Amino acid sequence: MTAVLSADEASSAFSQRVLTGFGRQAASYEPQARLQQSVAWRLGRLCRDLPLPAGPSADLGAGSGLLSRALQVHRPELAQAPPLQLDLCPELLARNPFAGPTASPWDLNQGLPPALSGAALLLSSFALQWLDDPAGQLAHWSGRLAPGGWLVLALPVAGSFAAWQAAASAAAVPCTALPLPRAEALLEAATSAGLELRHGQQLRFSRPHQGGLATLRHLRLLGATASRQPPLAAGQLRRLLAHWPSAPLRWDVLLLLGRRPAAAGAP
Repeated sequence: MTAVLSADEASSAFSQRVLTGFGRQAASYEPQARLQQSVAWRLGRLCRDLPLPAGPSADLGAGSGLLSRALQVHRPELAQAPPLQLDLCPELLARNPFAGPTASPWDLNQGLPPALSGAALLLSSFALQWLDDPAGQLAHWSGRLAPGGWLVLALPVAGSFAAWQAAASAAAVPCTALPLPRAEALLEAATSAGLELRHGQQLRFSRPHQGGLATLRHLRLLGATASRQPPLAAGQLRRLLAHWPSAPLRWDVLLLLGRRPAAAGAP
């Protein structure tokens, strides 16, 4: 008889799978993370001329520090006070030059720490999709900004991994790709939380077709293997790979830049 997990138990089990996946592959993450590096650079450039109010800043789901490194290139004046680095995975934080020796893991499913109340700048790249309620957490992040504060983030959204989904359908097996939030739902959550959107764009990235096995190996080396579905049996996996289409692996990535309205009379 299969045990039925409560919602809290299922959430905890999934967070543990995310943690285990990235922890095991911390050493190979950055060599594989070319897309993540490219998106981090774009986000850093979006931050270049933002007028920041007084207040703390944080990199949410900071990992090994790709986004904060890009931010430092475009905003070198922040080098003396880099954003707080929050991440669930201690192995990635150990490789993050901004985390410091006292950094401790933080589960973003629990919201943000009290120290980030009235934040001037909250950044996040390729992290929100791993949380239990991406739209709800996005609204929470928006509400923690100071007047005039900025939220800058990127994440893959629904529409990604079409080749994987097509293979699973053709093979009549469950698709174990991570379900991704809809861009429209995230934009609505941001505006409903009071953010003024300055940038809300979907970009499409693709990885040349190398077959299903190479695709799954790439995700494993990233550590991005956690699924909300049980793993496929060996026979199911063989069917999935046999039906994998000759098409590139595609990511649809939402880039969002929003500002909490400034106080009356503020710039």
